[in-house]
Amino acid sequence: MKIRIFLLILILAGVSCKKNRTHPVPSTAFDFQIDLTLPSYQELNNVGGYSYVSGGIKGIVVYRQSTDVFVAWERMSPEDPDNVCATALTADSANFLQLNDACSGAVFSMYDGSPISGSSWGLRKYQTEWNGSNLLRIYN
Repeated sequence: MKIRIFLLILILAGVSCKKNRTHPVPSTAFDFQIDLTLPSYQELNNVGGYSYVSGGIKGIVVYRQSTDVFVAWERMSPEDPDNVCATALTADSANFLQLNDACSGAVFSMYDGSPISGSSWGLRKYQTEWNGSNLLRIYN
């Protein structure tokens, strides 16, 4: 009897779980490096600095979280799965730690990619690898 109850609970738990949803921003393959000594990436030499980089679908924003940690986010909004908005996500002029979607009004954290308002999705994250000197690899 206990086994039947356990199996019933297990089946009900399995049926009630949400299915995995696919992220609305498609995955695209790329692999490139940026040289942090170039003037266009000067802001990335300081913790808290960010820079826009070509690549991905609508571009990438790279943010330096700490001395050794960089994060890279796709600038295509998850609220625009059909990619019809002409504007990529941009840093908020009043709070640079936020990325704004001009079309939907959604707001995202540049620090961790999480939605702040207007979206149930976080940003698509790309992998980064820093050589400890001047080269930052960004790839997917």
